[in-house]
Amino acid sequence: MPGSRPVLDVRDVTKVYGEGDTLVRALDGVTLRVDRADYVAIMGSSGSGKSTLMNILGCLDVPSTGAYLIDGVDVGSLSDSQLALVRNRLIGFVFQAFNLIPRTSAVANVELPLAYSGIRSAERRRRAMSALDLVGLADRAGHQPNQLSGGQQQRVAVARALVTEPALLLADEPTGNLDSHATEEVLAVFEDLNAAGRTIVLITHEDEVGARADRLITLFDGRIVS
Repeated sequence: MPGSRPVLDVRDVTKVYGEGDTLVRALDGVTLRVDRADYVAIMGSSGSGKSTLMNILGCLDVPSTGAYLIDGVDVGSLSDSQLALVRNRLIGFVFQAFNLIPRTSAVANVELPLAYSGIRSAERRRRAMSALDLVGLADRAGHQPNQLSGGQQQRVAVARALVTEPALLLADEPTGNLDSHATEEVLAVFEDLNAAGRTIVLITHEDEVGARADRLITLFDGRIVS
């Protein structure tokens, strides 16, 4: 909605490692706003700071200076246990490695984030099936990862990221292990999800993947250059 708070609000964030002669400024004054239903790709060469920014956006690390708010929550004020809760409730992660549990059905893999929330099994199964339907794999719910193609495995991983109904879908090189056909499958899912109102931030080094987003942000030496 116009005037509503942004999903991501990054304010003059720096991240510094080491000190003295070994000091590395991985992020150097990054300011970024991502509104609800945005689809943003973040690109940059190795050493540009995109992995560091990914870790901060995902609440896996905190800024040295500056502020980061996700869905209105100031991450800098949170304890480790509160950060873990934010990661579980507000962020859906999709990684380059699918991180599915082998010899476990697709629907059971998707249910996993809900198992830690005390949700009853029937409701977990209903929500997992709904998430699989969103990515076009409800008919593969009983299949184990080794019975699915790479693109299908990544779509199961996307369903798992969606099952908690997070404010943000955060994808780190989600097509890095996929061929061109499977890449197209996964990007089509992202586009459908975004069209339905999902907020997506995608980290990638592939130009053709970044070009599919509505906004493209380029990092160089820890700064946003475009």
